[in-house]
Amino acid sequence: MTNNAKQTIESGKAVLGIEFGSTRIKAVLIDENHHPIAQGAHEWENQLVEGLWTYSIDAIWKGLQDCYADLRANVRKEYDVELETLAGLGFSAMMHGYMAFNQDEQILVPFRTWRNTNTQKAAAELSKLFQYNIPLRWSISHLYQCILDGEAHVKDIKYLTTLAGYVHWQLTGEFVLGIGDASGMIPVDPNTKTYDATMVDKFNTLVASKHYPWQLLDILPTTLNAGEKAGCLTEKGASLLDVSGHLKAGCPLCPPEGDAGTGMVATNAVKQRTGNVSAGTSSFSMIVLEKELSKPYEMIDMVTTPDGSLVAMVHCNNCTSDLNAWVNIFKEYQQLLGVPVDMNEVFGKLYNHAMTGDADCGGLVAYNYFSGEPVTGLAEGRPLFVRSANDHFSLANFMRANLYASVAVLKIGNDILFNDEHVKVDRITGHGGLFKTEGVGQRVLAAAINSPISVMKTAGEGGAWGIALLADYLVNNDKQQTLADYLEHKVFNGNTGTEIAPDAHDVAGFNAYIENYKSGLAIEQAATANKK
Repeated sequence: MTNNAKQTIESGKAVLGIEFGSTRIKAVLIDENHHPIAQGAHEWENQLVEGLWTYSIDAIWKGLQDCYADLRANVRKEYDVELETLAGLGFSAMMHGYMAFNQDEQILVPFRTWRNTNTQKAAAELSKLFQYNIPLRWSISHLYQCILDGEAHVKDIKYLTTLAGYVHWQLTGEFVLGIGDASGMIPVDPNTKTYDATMVDKFNTLVASKHYPWQLLDILPTTLNAGEKAGCLTEKGASLLDVSGHLKAGCPLCPPEGDAGTGMVATNAVKQRTGNVSAGTSSFSMIVLEKELSKPYEMIDMVTTPDGSLVAMVHCNNCTSDLNAWVNIFKEYQQLLGVPVDMNEVFGKLYNHAMTGDADCGGLVAYNYFSGEPVTGLAEGRPLFVRSANDHFSLANFMRANLYASVAVLKIGNDILFNDEHVKVDRITGHGGLFKTEGVGQRVLAAAINSPISVMKTAGEGGAWGIALLADYLVNNDKQQTLADYLEHKVFNGNTGTEIAPDAHDVAGFNAYIENYKSGLAIEQAATANKK
């Protein structure tokens, strides 16, 4: 493997994917068999600046360069070779948000990420105008909120894009965006594979009285499907990415995509009647539909796969952050006792013990809201743990309640798809930190949405591997297969992972928990209304 990987790198046949996650930038280099052969990473955190969540432009570039340098060091250490040429390259990142630039390509206001919930008025008005659910975090919501707020920079916008689109643009000179990421800016038409023309016209009419020097399509990136050429790495781009100067320009890039799209690719879930659930800092489920839903739902976002199929997305701002915080309390307790700490063991012991508790958590309820949660109508969040004097308060029930909380909002949204819209799914695959402890996250999610859940070992490679596969699809799809067929037959070869079916007792318990959860939302609302 080592010799083959070294030869792949030296001959310029390796493909690189880099993804900007919310807490980590990750790079994955793959060989001709789609196996990861080197990795790099950079840890980063968003900052709350003047009430809005952001990452600075400087943090974006320093993070990318550090991530690539870490990858380059990994290649040298493992194979004693310098990384100089690539067969293909792709970038993905957190979707949505707001990055507006002037004609000199200078950012006009700090990058506003998906996490911001200041766009309620804009999202509500646009949802009514379009007769389509427009979430708070979508780029069009941010743009219209800036207009409603009278922000002076709006007239100077020349380019509006996402984080993935921005990085790709700077490295290639091409102002483009993959269709999946684009569908989180403004709705796209699955038939035309580009921005919905009717909605674009409605928006232009809505803001016509402002007399801006642009129309909406003037400032949005050109949309591209998976497999379409999206430019090549320029000399400027190569030096931006690799400050050591070893990386050569010229390699082709696939369309930049959002983390939702790369999650679909990494779990082989781009075919209709398949789906995936990503569960980490935030969580979201993606179900690829056979047809449009009967009506718009505020809890369900409509986006697309990287090749343009319609997807019902339930996005939750909060998932494992509060759960991890509680686990860290037990780590501190171990340290106080002088017991050596192995975090994998701590997670494993607590997670598995949780599953010995009552199926309904003994009446205990947790709210993991570090930030607002639009699905349940919360503009802000306060992490809370709630119980009454008669509840069965035990460690197992405590941990189980926090595990349930991590996917509770996800359940509320997916109940609409499966119970009200009768959506059919053949396979749902889970990936992300919640599934690291074998079997537990799968069992909890299976109970929550009453559906079998599969987990594949490769899913742990995450979105960076997913965007590397999209870059590979661009440069090595010599048989002109569809993306779904390429993944099914060339990448995964029929592997669907390990499946856990829902247990009827667990399902009934989670249903009881979710009723308590919904009843207690008034407590969460009161906590946010009475700020400390």
